[in-house]
Amino acid sequence: MSKGRMEAFSDAVLAVIITIMVLELKTPHGTSLAALEPVIPVLLSYVLSFVYVGIYWNNHHHLLHATQRVNGATLWANLHLLFWISLIPFTTAWVGENHLDSWPVAVYGVVLLLAGMAYFILARVLIRLHGRGSTLATSIGSDRKSKLSILIYATAIPLAFVQPWIANVGYVVVAIIWLVPDRRIESKVAQ
Repeated sequence: MSKGRMEAFSDAVLAVIITIMVLELKTPHGTSLAALEPVIPVLLSYVLSFVYVGIYWNNHHHLLHATQRVNGATLWANLHLLFWISLIPFTTAWVGENHLDSWPVAVYGVVLLLAGMAYFILARVLIRLHGRGSTLATSIGSDRKSKLSILIYATAIPLAFVQPWIANVGYVVVAIIWLVPDRRIESKVAQ
């Protein structure tokens, strides 16, 4: 099966997710800079979520760039990933509107955790399809970034009930870890 249709569908879904998130942003009431103050939590949650969707789009592109084909298991693993990413706008709005209360921050983390696990699963399904000696398998290796991200999410979620800002720091740390896409895939494909 060609990967082109799956990639085009994924790109469209991610574009819709970003559109939904930006439509949730409400303009401030007033014309002064002080009018921005009430929307700062919403804006910050939007920025972090936009970065996350961008990271998934970028790394998904790299992942598929290193593959030649997909199968039914790949399509389902990809839909699993897209499902969790599609919940990011909901949790983003909830966090932004509730000024970093424990439950919204924890649920935001759960969605990020499950999206991270779904990405890990998609990568494993693709590696199984292409073999351990494939460009994708040798590029990803042991996938320490994914495993570390999942560990940080799993630690940050309960911390949301202690201090929500600590959990958010964990989410920002994971975003920073993934901000630069995995160059190993680019270099392996170029060879």
